[in-house]
Formats: sequence, C-alpha cells, structure tokens
Amino acid sequence: MGEDDVISTGVTCARPQPVGVFPLPAGFLLVPGGEATADLRRTLAAGKVPVAWPAELAALELAYRGEVVAALGQLRGDDPVDRYNRFVLRPAGADPEDPVALRRALGDELGILVDVVRFALGELDEPPPPGGETDEIAAMVWSAHAAHAMAAGRTGEAAGLLERAIAAAREPSPGLAAQLRSTAADLRRGVEGPSPAVIAELTAALAALAATDLTVGRAELHLSLGSAYQELAGDDPAGLKVAVEHYLSALRLVRIDTAPELFAAAQVNLATAYLTMPMAQASDQLRVGVAVQGLRTALSVYTRETHPERWASTQLNLANALVYAPSAHREDNLREAVARYQEVIAARDRDADPLGYARARANQGNALAHLGLFDPAQAVLHEARAIFEEVGDPDAVLAVRGVLDEIARRLTAKPT
Repeated sequence: MGEDDVISTGVTCARPQPVGVFPLPAGFLLVPGGEATADLRRTLAAGKVPVAWPAELAALELAYRGEVVAALGQLRGDDPVDRYNRFVLRPAGADPEDPVALRRALGDELGILVDVVRFALGELDEPPPPGGETDEIAAMVWSAHAAHAMAAGRTGEAAGLLERAIAAAREPSPGLAAQLRSTAADLRRGVEGPSPAVIAELTAALAALAATDLTVGRAELHLSLGSAYQELAGDDPAGLKVAVEHYLSALRLVRIDTAPELFAAAQVNLATAYLTMPMAQASDQLRVGVAVQGLRTALSVYTRETHPERWASTQLNLANALVYAPSAHREDNLREAVARYQEVIAARDRDADPLGYARARANQGNALAHLGLFDPAQAVLHEARAIFEEVGDPDAVLAVRGVLDEIARRLTAKPT
C-alpha cells in the first residue's frame, strides 16, 4: 500500500500507521485522517514524538503521554477508528465492543489489528492468521506470530517470523522495524549467548534506535549489551568498564517511575559489575558505595511479594556487599548483612531449595564470624556444611570448612 493511501471501506485512516512503534497501549492506536495527519503519522512511524499535536488528536496525545484514562474520556466518536481506539484503551475487566463487528467496521486491512490486540492482551490463545495484509500491518501480524512461537520455545521459527516482520516494516515504519530488530537481536542472544556476532547485532539494533525517542527500547538494548559484555568479561576490568558504560546509559534514559523494572535491573547489574571490579586504589571504594545504594534502590522495586526471586537475589547481593564494603561503620554493615541473610533464609524452603538455603546460611555464618560472634557462626556454618554434604557440593563443603577452621584458630589464639 502506497504512502498516505486511505483505506477504501469508509474508514478515513491513511497509511502508514504508527502501530507497534511506541510502548503499549499507545502503540496499538490508529491515527485518523488523511493528508492532514500525514506528517504526524510519519513522525510517529519513525519513532519520534511530535513537537505539537493538532487539537482534534488530543486523545492520542494524552495516550502517548501515558494518561490513558484521560485519553479514553476524549474518545467519544462513533466512527470505526474511535471505536477501535476505545477498544485498545479500555480498562481491564471492562466489557469490550463486539470484536467481530469492530473488525468488520475497520475493513479487511486494518480489522485484523483487533485480533492482534486481543492476542497481546491474552484474550486469544493464538494470533490471527495472516490475510494478505501489507507493510506495517503485516509486520504487526508477523510479530504476533513470532511472539507466539517464542512463548512456545520455537526460537528458530520466531527468528524467521521476525525477519518477515522487519522486512514488511522497513520502508513504511522505520521505528517499528528498529523495535523488531531489537527483539530479534535479543532473541539471538538468548539462543547463542554473548557471542561477538550477537554483540554486533545488538549494537546494530541500538544504532537503528539512536535517532528515535524510543527511550525504553534504547535502555533495554543498553542493558542487554551491558549484560553481554559483563558475561564475556568475567573479572577483566576493561570488559567490565564497557558493561558499566552501557548500564549507566540505560539509567540515563529511564527513571524508577517511568520504567521501574528496567531501572531496577540496570541498578542490580551495575552494582554487580562494580563489585566484581578489582579495588586497585582508595578511590575505587566509591564504587562499592554506589553499588550498595543501587541495590537498595532496586529493592524498592523488587519486593518479596511482587518479585520473590529477584528480591532474594538482590538481598543476597546487598548483604554480600555489606560484608566486604570498606566503611567506618563496619559493625553496622555486618549486622545489617546478617539480618538481610535471615530475611532470605526465612523465605527459602529448606526442602525445596536446599542449595539456596545452605548458601544463605553459609554467608550468614561468615558475617557472624566477622562480627566475632563465633558460637552462632559455628552453629549456622555446621548446618550449611551438612546440607552441602547431603546434596553433594564438595567445593561448598571445603569453603565452609575453611571458615570453621579460621574460627577455630581465632578461638585458640584468644586469650583466656
């Protein structure tokens, strides 16, 4: 379908449409009108936010700002586009308009978006079958099928479907094509790991988004690249420095109130990288302080109730950092670490996760030993060692035995 063609079903809704470019739900909305909205549609399809919106598109402007309830209140028309946009923005649990009638009203080319939306919202188990759609609409259908394949673990099929979607979107909607390229690069990383080829693909995807206002997508790619570089680096300072730069770039693009989970993940990864770097000089101690603060911030997002696994992992990272962090308040840090280990231990099921339970116990025993509380430290460490022996982890047994031996030496050297 050509530039600014109008769907010939009585629906005044020209192409290209910026569907799939921006985060949902705004990313599913249709922009009404023909030539009058051409520049705005092209701007959105390129992944850029318009400098100004026409008054008649106030509802869309509100939706793109995240003010969904206010946007919904502005959509009062009975034409198919307003009806569809209300369908997209309806609150969870609200009765939707009859999807069959809405699809018929939108016509063959745009109507399939109704079922793409329903699939994305979990109202359909499978995406709609392709029906001869073109350009960015075809890309939306192929990307829905790619998401379905990914969810089923069919990664090879998903990669092929994403390539079809990228090809369909490349000319009419460069913003959508860039987003899909990012998804494809991340999928490849999940399959291949952090190989040089994967890093090159992620870097190319980031470059494709560089000129856009798609800050969340760019931040996600910085996070993926940072994670890849960190995994490849091990404890190599040069590689870790590159990872840190990507995490910092991600944190400059999003805030805790705009993308809380992404922000928290970047804080945790940045902290892990900082804590892995060797401390060669006194100024390096600042990194530990930044890491501790970042982990504390992440825990305002990761709670035991909402993110139990990430909460436990972040708690353990913070406790570990507190044990070894240079500080004038070392005893306070150690006591806080002991308490944080205890929170994780209380949340762990010894029978369901014996290794996780034992590791938390071993770390807690080490912190108690640093505090000079040798009796409770020994009790906790003996329990951890018994579990490690039971599950067959000889390296962990040796590590615990080393701490117990050090406690024994200190007790022997202690004056009576």
